[in-house]
Amino acid sequence: MATKSHEKSLKDLFVHALKDIYYAENAIVKALPKVIEKAKHEHLKNALTAHLEETRGHVGRLEDVFGELSLKPTSVRCEAIEGILKEGEEILSDFGASPAGDAGIIFACQAVEHYEINRYGTLVAWAKELKLAAVGKMLKATLDEEYMADDKLTKLAESSENREGIVRSAAHAA
Repeated sequence: MATKSHEKSLKDLFVHALKDIYYAENAIVKALPKVIEKAKHEHLKNALTAHLEETRGHVGRLEDVFGELSLKPTSVRCEAIEGILKEGEEILSDFGASPAGDAGIIFACQAVEHYEINRYGTLVAWAKELKLAAVGKMLKATLDEEYMADDKLTKLAESSENREGIVRSAAHAA
């Protein structure tokens, strides 16, 4: 039976999750420029460029969250985002030069967004449970931005430009 000194609390898990998403956001900041470079359509390039700046803001906001908790901003390696980003790199490698390249970029970027939505949604709920109102408000702002980014990607996926690329890709494969 574990002693009290070895028991972990929800606050401990919350801090661990903050370190996890801090790692993820920094990894995304490093990965996005390569993705932007491969994007063909200006609307997608512009959306990804704007999201890169927004993601840099997420890193800063997380640093503020750490400060609010009187903690130094640190990260723990996040295997999940590494796997998602690795899959994105493979998609870029396999499809980036093809007519389906932008569709592949959207596909990969939405996987990242859904991961972030999952993490921030949980962090917001835990902040509420832990009665960390100011922290919860900051995390909720990021969660809202992640939802908006995902919505933009969906609209781009449904756009005529993307459909044209998919049609050209299908014609090329035939």
